Amino acid sequence: MTWVMRVLVAEDEKALADLVAEGLRRYAMAVDIAYDGTAAAERLSVNDYDVLVLDRDLPGRHGDAICRDLAQAGARTRILMLTAAASVRDRVAGLGLGADDYLPKPFDYAELVARVQALGRRSQTPVPPLLTHRDIVLDTPRMQAFRDGRYLALSRKEFAVLEVLMRADGAIVSAEELLERAWDEHTDPFSGVVRVTMSKLRAKLGDPPVIETVAGSGYRLP
Repeated sequence: MTWVMRVLVAEDEKALADLVAEGLRRYAMAVDIAYDGTAAAERLSVNDYDVLVLDRDLPGRHGDAICRDLAQAGARTRILMLTAAASVRDRVAGLGLGADDYLPKPFDYAELVARVQALGRRSQTPVPPLLTHRDIVLDTPRMQAFRDGRYLALSRKEFAVLEVLMRADGAIVSAEELLERAWDEHTDPFSGVVRVTMSKLRAKLGDPPVIETVAGSGYRLP
């Protein structure tokens, strides 16, 4: 199972939604945004998300209904519910709908990031935080990469692509899967971003070359 966390932020306060999304992207997450419940439900129907950051009081389709639908469908997506209501009764009600965690507004941003990361880990098969392949070491909690002891100054996308390849454990990863796991839904699949990012990543990894291109299929770390 390859894994770079994919998150949907469903929040009708546009400024807050954009701020949360941009902050999560700093941790190499692929983040989509929905500003109302109808849009959120549509994205959930077509994309596979690890975590949903869900405002409970969404216009359109209410957050409670979205939460209930996911729980009843047995979706693996973990739900962090946000609301301005902070009473114990409200928290119990939200968790009773199927939410995995509950965070009242206003919240500390560092806490939100930590909770999203924790929920993302719960949505996946447990994997070690330190990934290794030959002389490459990836420290996922600290977002640091090394080759033969040399620190690699990778961008967030380069780090995400390398993580996907390392978690694939030698299996071929297609460009489409890299787009799905490391970029958000607004990325143009014909823009060449995977090819450009791969070229930059290879240059930073240096010699001998470690990423193999499999013609017509994708990439792998043999």
